[in-house]
Amino acid sequence: MKTTASYFRVIGFMILAFFILEFIVDSGDSWAIVKYPIIWVVLGMVFLFSIAFEVVAATLERILYQGLDENAKARYMALAADREKSQFGWFKRKYQEMLDSKPIEKEQEIVLDHNYDGIRELDNNLPPWWVYMFYATIIFAGVYLVYYEVFDGPNQIDEFETEVAQAKVAVAEYKKNNKDLIDASTVEFLDSPSDLAAGKAIYTANCVACHKDSGGGGIGPNLTDDYWILGGGIKNIYTTISEGGRAGKGMIAWKTDLKPSEMAQVSSYVMTLHGTNPSDGKEPEGEIWTEESSAE
Repeated sequence: MKTTASYFRVIGFMILAFFILEFIVDSGDSWAIVKYPIIWVVLGMVFLFSIAFEVVAATLERILYQGLDENAKARYMALAADREKSQFGWFKRKYQEMLDSKPIEKEQEIVLDHNYDGIRELDNNLPPWWVYMFYATIIFAGVYLVYYEVFDGPNQIDEFETEVAQAKVAVAEYKKNNKDLIDASTVEFLDSPSDLAAGKAIYTANCVACHKDSGGGGIGPNLTDDYWILGGGIKNIYTTISEGGRAGKGMIAWKTDLKPSEMAQVSSYVMTLHGTNPSDGKEPEGEIWTEESSAE
């Protein structure tokens, strides 16, 4: 590989292979080359293949060149030089324009009179790309000043508060879609018919033996009156169901058998029993509990 075109072909072939592999390999949200290190091996083989192709092509070209007479060789070399110039002359010209500097053979035109121990100074212009970037920073500074100081754009505190608000919305949405991410401090009363129906089914399967189907109480206390042994309200009821009742009184901790969402459902259903006052209800136990007394 002795021409610039050969290098460009190898680079182009590698880029094409990379994007083809990323497109055809299912890697989810990750880069395939990161998720599957074997792709590095595949790309290495592609690289070696492209190198081998260029070497074989150059060898064949050299063999054919050796079979030409002198005139044909001269014409071939001239055509090769023209081809190289036409292919990459534009890039070379643009590179020279980006630097805006004199070529070495013309440096005598811009040598200054200064002489420091034989060291001479050239009067090259600043590269246009650097000048344009400098102008861009000036424009950016002006826009920044007007936006934040004149039109009172958002400062760091505003941006922080916005991000916090967005994060709270995202957390609320996440919890909404993951109902088991609740505990006694975050549980809320579930009033949807589906949740209450599920809570009733759980109550019927696990709680009626001690509290009766009506909630009036049997072995366990009455769940329909205003008196509570361990406190009423959704949070206290959830805690009692999750952690169990008073030690030695027989109620187990249901957190090992029920999911947090199921405990929230049955806790909500128990709250709907309040005030039903069944005819077979037990005598009150505990103390009167209200939301106001819990706040105190």
